[in-house]
Amino acid sequence: MLPVEAHAQQESILVPPLYDVVWSVIVLVIILGVVYYYALPKINAILDERSETIEEGLAAAERAKETEALAKRRAEETLAEAHAEAGKIRAAASEDAKKIVANGRRDAEAEAELIVENARRQVFAERQAAEISLKTEIGLLATELAEKIVGEHLENTELTARVVDRFLDDLETESAVQES
Repeated sequence: MLPVEAHAQQESILVPPLYDVVWSVIVLVIILGVVYYYALPKINAILDERSETIEEGLAAAERAKETEALAKRRAEETLAEAHAEAGKIRAAASEDAKKIVANGRRDAEAEAELIVENARRQVFAERQAAEISLKTEIGLLATELAEKIVGEHLENTELTARVVDRFLDDLETESAVQES
């Protein structure tokens, strides 16, 4: 057999020749070196930047949650204060309304008393005027009646006045006795 044929028979299909393995290892080491010195730092930088961005985003989200919780708590406090203030305002308004009603009632009562007092005075004045008017008319009627009874005209005014006064005094006495 020829040496080439012998060598070909010894080679296996599964195992590559040694020179192929050596050259493959050299090329692989060169590729790994290029990747390690040039590509890997860039990849690591991109991954670090991305990690920082994610961490910043998470921190911002956490701050946003805290800010939202603080704003919500402040809103609730403000709402509670507003409710308390509204209650105070309602109570003050109710008190003011009660005072206004009491003042109005007091003023109305005072005005009613004034009206009643004025009415009493007016009635008293009208009563006195009516009494004077009645006394005058009764005096004239008494004089006319006396003239008709006597049959003469009474020209003495003093006598006429005394007769009228006596007649009126008698009338007042009789009315006072009847009212008692």
